[in-house]
Amino acid sequence: MKSISKSRQPGASLAHKQPPRIIEFEPIPEDFKPRGKAPYHMDLKDVIPAAAYKAIGETGRLAFHCVGDTGGVKRPEAQAMVASGMEHSLETDRMHPVFCYHLGDVVYYTGEVAEYWPQFYEPYEHYPLPIVAIPGNHDGELTTRESISLLGFYENFLAEAPDTFTHESHDSGRPAMHQPWFYWTLITPFATIIGLYTNVPEHGKISPEQRAWFHNEMKAADKSKAVIVALHHPVYSFDKYHSGSSTMATELQDAINTSRRVPNMVLTAHVHNYQRIEKTIGGHSIPFFVIGNGGYWNLHYLASQPGYTDPETGAKLIQAIDSRHGFMTFELSQKVINGHFTTVPRPQESWSDPNGYNDKFDVFSYSALPMFLKDGETAELLPSDGSHVEPNIG
Repeated sequence: MKSISKSRQPGASLAHKQPPRIIEFEPIPEDFKPRGKAPYHMDLKDVIPAAAYKAIGETGRLAFHCVGDTGGVKRPEAQAMVASGMEHSLETDRMHPVFCYHLGDVVYYTGEVAEYWPQFYEPYEHYPLPIVAIPGNHDGELTTRESISLLGFYENFLAEAPDTFTHESHDSGRPAMHQPWFYWTLITPFATIIGLYTNVPEHGKISPEQRAWFHNEMKAADKSKAVIVALHHPVYSFDKYHSGSSTMATELQDAINTSRRVPNMVLTAHVHNYQRIEKTIGGHSIPFFVIGNGGYWNLHYLASQPGYTDPETGAKLIQAIDSRHGFMTFELSQKVINGHFTTVPRPQESWSDPNGYNDKFDVFSYSALPMFLKDGETAELLPSDGSHVEPNIG
């Protein structure tokens, strides 16, 4: 483990104390213009090096990292541990990831431009892969009513062109990413990854324009490939603080029923732990992941243990951990989605601790074959009697 016990530490953030929260729905500012034409597609070949893209075709496999809620705002040690673990996996993991998909909350607490250096560019200074992302609620929150929602994310993930450096990114050598919009679709050889911006409110909310876009993307997705849906707020969560969102469940349920397309997996974050949850949709067992322990210091406790099934929704918690930070690695092929969740040591532990770095904490396989609802079938992600009520969380 010598290669990951580096004597580096991301600089302490300027924002040590959480400001008063403004958690209302924030429209995307009118001055922000899309960097690509609708429907906001980006091809993986425009993200990763040509040699890496060629290797995907030669091997028939595509691997990527996935993290969420990474910003090391108060205690940067946990984020540094996860970043080091991701670096190490590039040397040891047979899956050979070629990019990272971030599920939001890149910068705490209100997406400030000045925080992109200590909370994003410096922690991943030695992580060589491109990082793409959808915004989380903290990326869109406002410090005051005079501040601009999503400004930091816009400057650092929606650059006008490849190889654009911002003031915050220059010293790291990592250019800003050039994504087409805040909600957007990544086209890869084996899967279509549809990413939503679920905005600021506690349980998420999407605009009518994004809803129409989402339904169309699900319907138009390549029928020969898997479909992956990524959103920040989780549909299901067995935690004690946030819980799942009936708002997001309704949005996904409507999109599935309208398009007749069933996602092969759903990626979420927001809750600061790791959970793998399964729910049957149209006869298919679909994994819903919560990957929200990517570096933010305060982890959220679980309310249930693996094996528990929610009697309201039928969603079952398969595996989970609320005591360690970590990251996910997925590997896609034409027929199979393999993956494993890796935990990293706590800041006070050494990398050689047997309970620390564990790249086999959760190992799984799911089908990558395209999935559709049959005639007469409907997706039901909520209780059929409408009895579910969101918890009142301040």
